[in-house]
Amino acid sequence: MVSFAVVSMTLLGANMALAKSSDTYKQLNLFGDVFEKIRSQYVREVTDEELIEAAINGMLSSLDPHSSYLTAKGFDDMQVQTKGEYGGLGMEVTLDKGVVRVVSPIDDTPASRAGIQSGDYITKLDGESIMGLGLTEAVSKMKGEVGTDIVITVVRKGEKEPLEITLTRDTITLKSVRHHLEGEVGYVRISSFTEKTESGLIDALDKIKTELGDNLQGIVLDLRNNPGGLLNQSIAVSSQFLARGEVVSTRTRNDEHVQRYPARKGDSIDGKPLIVLINGGSASASEIVAGALQDHRRAVVVGTQSFGKGSVQTVIPLGANGAMRLTTAYYFTPSGNSIQGEGITPDVIVEQVRFDKSKTINSRRRSEHDLRGSLANPNEKKDEKDKKDKKDEKSVPKDVKADNKDKVGEDSDGDKKDEARPLTTAQEDYQLNYAVNLLHGMSIARNVD
Repeated sequence: MVSFAVVSMTLLGANMALAKSSDTYKQLNLFGDVFEKIRSQYVREVTDEELIEAAINGMLSSLDPHSSYLTAKGFDDMQVQTKGEYGGLGMEVTLDKGVVRVVSPIDDTPASRAGIQSGDYITKLDGESIMGLGLTEAVSKMKGEVGTDIVITVVRKGEKEPLEITLTRDTITLKSVRHHLEGEVGYVRISSFTEKTESGLIDALDKIKTELGDNLQGIVLDLRNNPGGLLNQSIAVSSQFLARGEVVSTRTRNDEHVQRYPARKGDSIDGKPLIVLINGGSASASEIVAGALQDHRRAVVVGTQSFGKGSVQTVIPLGANGAMRLTTAYYFTPSGNSIQGEGITPDVIVEQVRFDKSKTINSRRRSEHDLRGSLANPNEKKDEKDKKDKKDEKSVPKDVKADNKDKVGEDSDGDKKDEARPLTTAQEDYQLNYAVNLLHGMSIARNVD
């Protein structure tokens, strides 16, 4: 009887596998039929290479906002960019509602100098609509020979009409770390995480310590509008301020496969007070750093809620055919929290304020959760997600209309230039001013203790 049951279950499993395989073959046959009809009947001739590339990119981009196909050229460009130098306009972008949305302009690039802001929607390039283009293709069109101009059409909250902005392409040499002194406080700005970030940070901290010596009261680490970058660099940066403990962990769809990354250097400023500045443009690797330092109570996080990109992308080379960028895991802060769609909540919420008008810069925050196809937070219960989805239906931007009038929904990551490009001195930058004053107080309290 037992043997009969085992055999029956085995046969059932085999039949289910065959049925699943049969369904897969049916879907592949459907793909083949569509492929042939396009080849023979489409209004203009398209190559097999174009169709297959588009199909692969569509398959990947349908998964989430960050998975995509990279052509051989796109893969080469990406490798150059992570090394800290590439040709282009200088902004981190994503695809949202069929158009390109600016996550953050990069400091000292054509984009930042022209006033491109976090939250801007790019709807046209040189007068041609980019509706329907994949992210890789749209980014490729923005790149070109150094010295050539490109006109981008931008839709921005608070502007009644689309803006046409002319940018001159340039070689983008990323100096991801900059620093200066605010009295007896060291200010360090990290604009992105490239292969040179760790060495740049070590150099900046060494110079600050040399200049101030025992008078150093602490460090303000500015990660505002930092779109992220290399995971290993976020671990290295966190390790400069942590004596021990976990920085971040990653988990694949198999919950048992957990990779943990510990701090590995030791605290290079000997426990002196540390403040981390974040805002709605702080994403990915910058959120890893802020989350690690916050969870270990090593830093006070100041500013506004971060973007909430809590997924890990693995770039898988495909030989001569380029590569695929695939979301393979979620990352978790040391306390076990996922920030996917939620972001890092500051310990002290401080909106950016214009000194001249005493007026806050931000309104409603836009986050990873607002992007079409974004992944759910793995810590979130289903009933909580259902309630949030219904609530967010009223706030997610409306689809760009097919009449190409460049109308998109409201956005609020940074509707003023001050927010999109953090100022570099405490006299002009309210959030930095607040952080410096707070750090002075922490230093005094530490010396009293």
